[in-house]
Amino acid sequence: MRSAEFDREEVLRSAMEVFISKGYAKTSMQDLKSATGLHPGSIYCAFTNKRGLLLAALDQYGVESQTSFEAHFEGQSSTLSALKGYLASVVDECEREEIKDCLLQKSLSELSQQDEEVESVISGLMGKWRHAIKLKLEQAQKQGEIADERDCNEIAEFLVMGIYGIRTFSHTNPPKGTLTRLADQLFDYVQKESP
Repeated sequence: MRSAEFDREEVLRSAMEVFISKGYAKTSMQDLKSATGLHPGSIYCAFTNKRGLLLAALDQYGVESQTSFEAHFEGQSSTLSALKGYLASVVDECEREEIKDCLLQKSLSELSQQDEEVESVISGLMGKWRHAIKLKLEQAQKQGEIADERDCNEIAEFLVMGIYGIRTFSHTNPPKGTLTRLADQLFDYVQKESP
């Protein structure tokens, strides 16, 4: 039997969109076939089952999110200015007419109590993201943009919590400017002089 040829990244992006839009439980194999262009047999052959496709999509989401995060800092002389730009991009994404959930957030709220492996994958991806933020904060600290006595790990944890709070709160359709104000408050916390 000949193995199916397809663009794996494109298939995973398409699957991500369906899982984000419909949720894992409500996504049918027909939905995945329509989105990816792959027949169920090809999906099963490449990913074992729908759950395997979700796990692969989560991994791809992690790679793409990390690449996007790092892109905000490339060529920037001020790490904090780049971080402020990153927070603005989160707000911009949340304020678009069609709000896009985060695949990690959606999967965590739907599956974490039911699937330890999915929960572990999501926890690992969030840990990598938190660590990437911490490294940027340490870089800002070395540049003198963050006070030396501040704990970059604690700030990173606060930022992750705050960003996910903004993403969740955006679903309540707050008045224009609210999410920007909240992101500014997060950024103010990063800049404050003492813990």
